[in-house]
Amino acid sequence: MTWYAALGALEQGFVYGIMVMGVYLTFRILDFPDLTVDGSLPLGAAISAVAISGGMDPYLSLLPALAGGFLAGTVTAVLNTRFRILHLLASILTMIALYSVNIRIMSGPNVALLGVATVFDPVIALGVPPHYASLLVFGLFALLVLALLIWFLGTELGQAMLATGDNPRMATSLGIDTHFLIVLGVGISNGLVALSGALVAQNQGAADVGMGIGTIVAGLASVIIGETLFGRMSIARAFTAALLGSVVYRLAIALALGMEIGGFSFEPSDLNLITALLVVSALIAPALKQRLLAR
Repeated sequence: MTWYAALGALEQGFVYGIMVMGVYLTFRILDFPDLTVDGSLPLGAAISAVAISGGMDPYLSLLPALAGGFLAGTVTAVLNTRFRILHLLASILTMIALYSVNIRIMSGPNVALLGVATVFDPVIALGVPPHYASLLVFGLFALLVLALLIWFLGTELGQAMLATGDNPRMATSLGIDTHFLIVLGVGISNGLVALSGALVAQNQGAADVGMGIGTIVAGLASVIIGETLFGRMSIARAFTAALLGSVVYRLAIALALGMEIGGFSFEPSDLNLITALLVVSALIAPALKQRLLAR
């Protein structure tokens, strides 16, 4: 793996790490399987790209993208909590609807961002080389989101959200409005996913309606890898593990794509196969470790 490939993997690990932390919030904290993220990631990219194309500051464009993702998440959560639609089905319905919504927002399947300002321009103007600017911006955004999530879950509202995910019946008996907290949590999760999509679009120079395909798979793979390698003994450690799991996942993919064994090498089309192998390895590693220690 070359230095530039490793650098690119780190960039992707940090920017998609924001998405992974959002997935962790629903998947582990709220115990709410949510497939909306496959639609909310391109939603954030579409909103940010259209806003920038219309002359909005690239940093300010992240706010409507975040709000759009939050709204998409609340739709899924309301369908589940108020209308009793199964969470998986509710998220699939929202995800399908977002495909058309994203095309409507972009007035087509994609929007190019060539020759317009991005969040990296102010950093480059300070003298940071372009190939390091994105790594710096993504790293700072990821650390900021990590700090805010740890702080939020330490508040009274955050503790109530933890109780809702851990034991909703007990939380209800304590007077906690579990429906509100599920709506809030799923909204925050998809807001973070949309924020990640907005940053990815500015880095790639385009927003595309299909860029969210496989987002949930990559998110869950990163979560599982992070938990296996770094554990989740506390909230701070769990979310840090999710972020680091995203970095490890992207580095592992870059390493696999750059390997060649006996004339065999992986192609970009093998990405899903590599992801499956990584997840299986992460799932069976603890059991194998226990057996080895037992022997």
